[in-house]
Amino acid sequence: MTTAVRNDRLKQRFQKWDVNGNGYIERSDYEAEAQRILKAFGESVSSPKGRALIDAYLGMYDQMARHVGARQGVTENQFVQYVESQMFEQGDAGFNRVLRPTITAIVNLCDTDGDGQVSPSEFKRWLGAVGVPVSEADSAFRKLDTSGDGHLSVEELIQAVRDFHAGTSDVSLLGGR
Repeated sequence: MTTAVRNDRLKQRFQKWDVNGNGYIERSDYEAEAQRILKAFGESVSSPKGRALIDAYLGMYDQMARHVGARQGVTENQFVQYVESQMFEQGDAGFNRVLRPTITAIVNLCDTDGDGQVSPSEFKRWLGAVGVPVSEADSAFRKLDTSGDGHLSVEELIQAVRDFHAGTSDVSLLGGR
């Protein structure tokens, strides 16, 4: 896939986070997504898993806002440039620095049975919380389960998120607003 596909997906991600449509993604937008995920799992914001997810999302936003010098929020152009420079141009190290803590916190929350992996039903709840149609979850799960063991590991989810945003996978992890 092309750079145009990657940029289109980054713009879709931006629009998804810009919940109020004001042209900026703000700290509250990241927190709102984390809260939707917590709600889907019936997890309290004050629980250890809830706090870890909120902290990961806010940390991801704060890192980006500092880097781009955002005052009232991050514009679409700033967001795309940040992701390009910090995650794609820096390869695995950049992607892991920026996104791994959030994906790890999501897996820890989704892992309701404590086996360290995400089951198909846990995956479906997560995707539903971020706006992906539940009808697409089973197919997406099968494509992402590269080990074929019926579960998704942190590594498989990190690779899936990286591949989708890089434009090398069509397994949607965005959903609508």
